[in-house]
Amino acid sequence: MPSSALRPVHGSAAEVVEAVAAWLAADPEPDPLVVETSGSTGRPKRVRLSRRAVLASGAATAEVLGASGQWLLALPATYVAGVQVVARSLTAGHRPVLLDDHADLAAAAAAMTPGVPHLVSLVPTQLLRLLDDPATTAALRGFHTVLLGGGPIDPALRERAEGAGVRVVATYGSAETAGGCVYDGWPLPGVRLRTDAATGRLEVAGPTLFDGYDGDPELTADVLRDGWFRTSDAARLDADGRLTLLGRLDDMVVSGGVNVPTPAVARRLRAHPDVAEAEVLGVPDEEWGQAVVAFVVPRTGASFDPSALRAWVVAEHPRTWAPRRVLVLDAIPLLPNGKTDRVRLREGAAR
Repeated sequence: MPSSALRPVHGSAAEVVEAVAAWLAADPEPDPLVVETSGSTGRPKRVRLSRRAVLASGAATAEVLGASGQWLLALPATYVAGVQVVARSLTAGHRPVLLDDHADLAAAAAAMTPGVPHLVSLVPTQLLRLLDDPATTAALRGFHTVLLGGGPIDPALRERAEGAGVRVVATYGSAETAGGCVYDGWPLPGVRLRTDAATGRLEVAGPTLFDGYDGDPELTADVLRDGWFRTSDAARLDADGRLTLLGRLDDMVVSGGVNVPTPAVARRLRAHPDVAEAEVLGVPDEEWGQAVVAFVVPRTGASFDPSALRAWVVAEHPRTWAPRRVLVLDAIPLLPNGKTDRVRLREGAAR
């Protein structure tokens, strides 16, 4: 059963700011915060985060970015990325500015304290849409850094942002690592990475790790072993220790006996000039075991047929990677924290 002594993060953004401020100021060391995961692939988990882990993450972030200052909260406050925005701003001596209190990002940026570094965390979908507006693009240029995490980042999106004068740092992490623990492929100070030789599973150690899952000791014991957190991601580390993510372990779809890395297929589809957004998943199929299904959103005014998109994938990848089905959507469904709602996509494919 969950522990009533712990402090679940809930409420409005303003209420979370007050709660985190009190938690940071508590003496002695307070009970852990309980932050729920997004549940993008199923049931959310309740992650216990110590104040030590949250502060270690914030201090390492400031060291790597070369700045601490006031943060703009543009993400849901109750998830780990939002909690970290709040905590990092407060520990730097500034209350975060809440995007929800303003008409748009440009208005929120104008309300931030002058003379100190301004920082913000976004997910790729947010940045993609913000860059379509000249006013918000201009506002983003005024930020010291835009942290970008929560999902795969297409190189084209990053190039577009940097071409517009927006400094982007790509982050990798989870609630279990107190948020981003790898920036632009490099682990934060104190964070250690390794991969399982047999599966490629990424494992993380260091001062930012969580204490365990509230109410689920079996899952805690399964993923926390000897100070290492066993993630659900496959990765590669180069000789210098830089991380390259290969996708979630369950993103490798076995279709007709062939391994298909769905993130690579999705990246290829997003590069199509008529595709605005794309996701690729495996769904149960009687004939193939799992069928590779693409979910695509066309650019305004664009049209295409599924065979053309399959041919686009085959032009760069093996024919066996081409989607068996292509579903055209008005928008990719998102969870409150901006991540893709995979459950809804799979449900839609089953209809």
